[in-house]
Amino acid sequence: MKRFYFTLPFLALSISLSSFDSYKPAPSNYNILAQHSPSPFEIGSALKDALLQGTAKSASKLSAVNGYFANAEVKLLFPPEARNAEKALRGIGLGKLCDNVILSMNRAAEDAAKQAEPIFVDAIRHMTLNDVTNILLGPKNAATVYFKKTTTPQLIAKFRPVIQASLNKVGATKYYGSAAGEYNKLPFVKHINPDITDYATAKAIDGLFIEIAKEELNIRQNISARSTPVMQKVFAFADKALH
Repeated sequence: MKRFYFTLPFLALSISLSSFDSYKPAPSNYNILAQHSPSPFEIGSALKDALLQGTAKSASKLSAVNGYFANAEVKLLFPPEARNAEKALRGIGLGKLCDNVILSMNRAAEDAAKQAEPIFVDAIRHMTLNDVTNILLGPKNAATVYFKKTTTPQLIAKFRPVIQASLNKVGATKYYGSAAGEYNKLPFVKHINPDITDYATAKAIDGLFIEIAKEELNIRQNISARSTPVMQKVFAFADKALH
């Protein structure tokens, strides 16, 4: 069986001809593909190149120090059900404790983000031509939606133990447990769960997808973000097809 190899910025993708044997473009895309120049292999190469670029940039940005903490869009704060607890604790002079909880949750998320890129690389490697074509010609967040559907269980499995270890390492488990404990001592309040791991894991993953959506939109709308000739060719084709 012949195999074609595309060398992309982050890995060499081996795309087997057999993965395209059953390719049947969605009816809404068929005429577009038939009338324009990019080959199926160019579409596959360009999309996978773009997705590798976007996911790597997102993971790198968020895994840096203050990647979450200094980004208002993704910064982890007290869980909604604990906002009253935070307000009450700050009101009785425990503001520093609350600040430590917030900082330590974000540091844990930054640690966990380092685990994300290999998961996205694996998802990209297993995409079919149907997948990449429908993403290319789909809504502006089509790739992000695809990643949410295909990678969330793996991200949770990878992130949770890292989040747990990081929370322990930076003291968030202790700080949040102390904050919850102090709040739960107050009279006439609804007690909150002192375990914050699941919440921090979910919010860290949400933040990752927020950044991926921004990178996807940037590549779709910004010609200078298309870093290879095949990306430029294929996305120029998509620009014309979708307008």
